[in-house]
Amino acid sequence: MKMVLVVCNTYFVDRLRTLLKANAIDYYTSWDKATGKGRGTELHLRAGAYGSTNTVTMIAFEDEAPLEALIRGIGEANQEIPRAADRIRLIQLPLERIV
Repeated sequence: MKMVLVVCNTYFVDRLRTLLKANAIDYYTSWDKATGKGRGTELHLRAGAYGSTNTVTMIAFEDEAPLEALIRGIGEANQEIPRAADRIRLIQLPLERIV
């Protein structure tokens, strides 16, 4: 089993939700208005001329197939996002148990 955290600029949340729906992933938890800074990116602190925030979406996968489909979809979506700093990020972690 795996767990992923998908981090994207709030501007791209609709694109992420479309990917989830296209891959029949209807189970997730999201945190909106997440603030922070990624390596090589601007601050996402809701401040400044272009103040923005991120959304973090947590998804637990018992099956690898939807995870692999999501990874492919994010890769394709990121090719359409011109600035590397704005691309959707997926962080994969091992998941030992769901109770």
